[in-house]
Amino acid sequence: MVSALGIQLGVVGVYLVVALAVGLLAYRLTSKNAEDYYLAGRSIGTVVLLFTTFATLLSAFTFFGGPDLAFRAGPEWILVMGVMDGVLFAILWYVVGYKQWLVGKAHGYVTLGEMLGDRFGSKRLRAVVAGISLFWLFPYVMLQQMGAGEAIVGLTNGIVPYWAGAAGITVFMIAYVVIAGLRGVAWTDTLQGLFMLGVVWLAVGWVATAAGGPSALSNALATNKPEFLALGGGLYSPQFIISTAVTIAFGVAMFPQINQRFFVAKSGTVLKRSFALWPVLVVLLFVPAFILGTWAAGLGISVPEGANVLPVLLNEYTPVWFAALVVAGAMAAMMSSSDSMLLSGSSYFTRDLYRPFVDASLSEDREAWIARIGVALFATLTFVASLFRPGTLIEVGDTAFGGFAQMALPVIIALYWAKTNRTGMFAGILGGQAFYLAHVFLPTVEIAGVSVFGPTYLTWDFALWGMLLSAVLTLGVSAFTATAPEENQSRFSEGLRAD
Repeated sequence: MVSALGIQLGVVGVYLVVALAVGLLAYRLTSKNAEDYYLAGRSIGTVVLLFTTFATLLSAFTFFGGPDLAFRAGPEWILVMGVMDGVLFAILWYVVGYKQWLVGKAHGYVTLGEMLGDRFGSKRLRAVVAGISLFWLFPYVMLQQMGAGEAIVGLTNGIVPYWAGAAGITVFMIAYVVIAGLRGVAWTDTLQGLFMLGVVWLAVGWVATAAGGPSALSNALATNKPEFLALGGGLYSPQFIISTAVTIAFGVAMFPQINQRFFVAKSGTVLKRSFALWPVLVVLLFVPAFILGTWAAGLGISVPEGANVLPVLLNEYTPVWFAALVVAGAMAAMMSSSDSMLLSGSSYFTRDLYRPFVDASLSEDREAWIARIGVALFATLTFVASLFRPGTLIEVGDTAFGGFAQMALPVIIALYWAKTNRTGMFAGILGGQAFYLAHVFLPTVEIAGVSVFGPTYLTWDFALWGMLLSAVLTLGVSAFTATAPEENQSRFSEGLRAD
């Protein structure tokens, strides 16, 4: 057992060292100015942009949460994430991302809050967008640390405790992001994305062979989980599938680490190629990951408390070194999300909160160092919170997606409707957030026989109703209130000439 543990930790350790070496190389090529640290000088090409977005988005929520849900409820999770979100997010990448790239290129914006604050002449709007983004980013960074802790528990059969796995990934993330900046993050994301795809398909082949082939797996599933062979039913109602797919796709478009990817492409052609290829890449990862969780249910795998199904399944049907390699791939997914989240979160803090409200004359060099301090502080706080295990990976991730989704429609309206004004933006963003937060944190109550703050209204998830409310408030309030003198609609229209 000791030698097996050594192999497991050695494989993961070697992977971390290689990633850190890439970060050190990137550090030597990164200039000291904040834009290069945050956006790699807006010089990212098609392959790197595609894979850095891919690896940044496909985190512990996908690699561990997805197989866990498929293990418990069946393989239709592929419809939510693999097909619907692969297509929906690609469309939003164009609708939001391309317009945002044009505007950002024209005016040098680094963050979403910076762009909106300038358009609507409001430091407060800039701060609100940054504050909400950091609030919902917190549980998603925490989710990566939870995933790391649970992965190590499952890989080592509990020899290494949960807290040690979470602590290890946190220390590595801090060191890596402080050193690397976006250029290093993007480079390692590309390696991590390719690594993830390779090992997960190898895992499918290995498990299928070891378990007797596809027919044996199908028979085991038909015997032990026959309901998994039927489409729909149980958790997977049409309302659940559509609501979850929509809130995740729109939420992703507002994630700081994803939204900033809309600024970094070196050309409009790069951006368009990337979102055209996106659905293919998503399906290539989601299908094998969720199939593994489904097979585990058919094979009767027993998952220890606090562990994930994927490393347990691999320990059962593959050699120790290969199970460790796949968990290293999963760790790659978590790291490639976490490093980007911490980098983006620090930019939101320094650009949208510290600079406008504390030190407007902040130099570029000093801003970059404040950002690094922010990375360390934010990661440490999320690690402490992760020790309390506030829900499953799916629950934590889904809550964060829904929170970000409440900002999406006001932002889209602002990008495309010239009559949107500052008051409408405040109403739409804050109204949607208030509605969503009330449903997340307040208990369900009955008022005149109607459930309020419940999970659904007319069988549809409350997050969708919050999104609808945010759009109605943005449009309605903008239509009936005056535009402030400081607002400058031309900041967006001028950007259309940037390509």
